[in-house]
Amino acid sequence: MISDSDFLTAADATLDAIGRALDDALAQSDADVDWTLNDGILTIEPEGGGRIIVNRHVPNREIWVAARSGGFHYRVVDGRWRDTRSGDELGAALVALLAAQAGLAVRLDALRAPAS
Repeated sequence: MISDSDFLTAADATLDAIGRALDDALAQSDADVDWTLNDGILTIEPEGGGRIIVNRHVPNREIWVAARSGGFHYRVVDGRWRDTRSGDELGAALVALLAAQAGLAVRLDALRAPAS
């Protein structure tokens, strides 16, 4: 199991990468989406409402996502953030959520995580 410090470093890098991808997508889109990243909590607010929240959860060493379609937990598996139920990769899941909920086409390559 990774240390708290390694988890925080990896989770913060992942949240930063998501923020950069959002900025890139918004620069090429007419979508009205605001986002903020504060203290490990990334809040994405589409114009029509219905936030998407991505945050780090240190006790479980997971990244959690809350969206209209439900709540999801991602844990490090083989250097990737994988859903604890479906095994889906975090980047691919966020691409689908952002398209469905915010009408925003975001490109998120596989988001790396430390080896578990």
